[in-house]
This record gives sequence, structure tokens and C-alpha cells, in this order.
Amino acid sequence: MTPAAEILAAEIERRGPIPFRRFMEVALYHPEHGYYRHPGDPFGVHGDFFTAEQIQPVFGILMAARIRQLFCQMGEPADFTVVELGAGRREMATHFSEWRFVPIDIDSGDLPQSLTGVVFSNEFFDALPVDVALFTNGAFRDELVGFAGGRFHWTAGGPVCPEAEDYLRRYFPPPAEGRRYEVNLDALAAIDRIARALRRGFVLTVDYGFTRAESIRFPEGTLMSYRRHLARPDVLEDPGARDLTAHVTFTALEECAAARGLALKGFETLARTLLAAGEPDQFAAALGAGRAEGAEALRRRMQLKTLLFGMGETYRVQLLRKFEPAL
Repeated sequence: MTPAAEILAAEIERRGPIPFRRFMEVALYHPEHGYYRHPGDPFGVHGDFFTAEQIQPVFGILMAARIRQLFCQMGEPADFTVVELGAGRREMATHFSEWRFVPIDIDSGDLPQSLTGVVFSNEFFDALPVDVALFTNGAFRDELVGFAGGRFHWTAGGPVCPEAEDYLRRYFPPPAEGRRYEVNLDALAAIDRIARALRRGFVLTVDYGFTRAESIRFPEGTLMSYRRHLARPDVLEDPGARDLTAHVTFTALEECAAARGLALKGFETLARTLLAAGEPDQFAAALGAGRAEGAEALRRRMQLKTLLFGMGETYRVQLLRKFEPAL
């Protein structure tokens, strides 16, 4: 049993079945035993998964080019700032160095109180702890996590809280009997904080997820665990030793943002965003034209191919904009 599993099992023994949100919070973010707190590197060939940020330097160069386009659209304000949510190993810091750069993680860093610029994130929202609900007998009910016989298991809970009920009714089509859902209230709280901090600028989100209409493709929900580049649906196994994710409900981000003064300016695949960023110079900067040679030049071409034709069709990019309020 992993150390995180021991903590969770003891908590369940004391208080009974717990919300999945609590299970995911400990499994990923426990200060000592959470998955993202391990000294080992979970990313890359020898880790458990790739993210777009690991396809460097091509990803960073192209995202900086896209943000540069937004910077120009705003008239190149002197106080332009790039905030990165879920900055992790600070892989984007070099690429965003021409502007003030503020990296923020779950347990470190704060949004500036008044911000002009771009709030950028790559696979931030999908890693926020979520609750799980099941629609049964005409009602949404919590799916809790219990522990028996040395294993964690799902167990039925009571009706979901009013906030979760509103989330499920608002951001999904009419519910179907037996359908499972994830409820990401932390994502809405993050959008609220961003909206209050952002005076003028953009929110640029790279992640995988779905819109309200697309959600019907996931009748069992979208929770997955990742270990050694293998995706598994059993998210209760080995907490702390596996990554856990849930697809982003982009409709929830959009509508929550709209209620707080941010308008949707774009929603597209990552490939389309990167094409728009790289086409002005025919990808010369990303490919290191005139600088990268031999193995490095080949590596960059392979990175670009992966981003455009692999990850690029899987990841989505949502662009929100907030205008400075009229005086």
C-alpha cells in the first residue's frame, strides 16, 4: 500500500466513505506523498506521460509567438504580464522572458491583484480535484470512496450539494439514467479569481476536454489514471503513484467567465493555434532555421510534427478576453 493510500484508508476508517475530490486531492497534492510531490520526474520518456510543454523548445517558441500576437493586439502595454497557472518545472520561463513572468503552482505563487496581460495554462484545469456524481432514479447522487478488504471502492452517497446540482444542470445536457459525471467546482473558483485579477487581457487555456454538446461521448465520465504511459480507468488503485485527470468542461469555463466579464474569442484545436503562431515566419524560429543543425534540427522537426499531428488534434485551446472597464 502506498503512503497516500495509508493516509486515505485511515481517514475512511475514522469518518466513513469520503468524496472523490478528497481522494484526488491527497493522491495528487499531499505535501509529502502526493503524486506531484515525488522527487522523481513523472514526465517524458521515463515518466508516466508527456504533456505539450515537454515538447521543447518548439512548443515554448510557438506559444510565445501566439502570446506576442496578443501583446501586439493590446497595443504593447508597458505593464504586460504573463501569468502561468500550474507552472511546474518552469519550462516556459525562458520563452516568456521578454515580459514580466509570474509562475503559479497549486501551493505557491499568487495572482497579481491587478493584471494586464495573459493568464496562460497548459493542463492545469484537468488536474484539479473533482467530485463524481451518478444520475440514478431521477437524481444526482455523490459517488464516494470507501475502503474494505485492502482495496478502495466506489460506494453510493447522498444527493449532491446545491452547487454541484447547479453545475450539472447548467453545463451538461439533460441527464441520462446511469450516467456518471465529474464536477469541477475548483475550476470555476479559479476563473473567478482570474476575472477579479485581470483588468485587461486574455486567458489562454490549453487542455483536453469537451463542450456541453460533446459531453454525451462520455457516459462513464472521463476520469483516468496514468502510469508508464498507459491509461487506466481504475482511478482508485495505488493513490499517490499514478496521475489522475478529468477532462475539462470548456462550456463551464466559458459561461462562468462570461458572467464575470470575459468574452470567448476562440476555441480550436492546439494544432490550429500553433499553425497561426508559426505561419508568419514559416516556422523558422521554432525549427531554429540557420541555428539548429543535424540531430537538433531533426529533433525540432519531429517535435513540430508531434505537436501538429498528434497532440495538436487532441488538445483544445480556449481564448477568453477581458476589456478594461469604461471609466
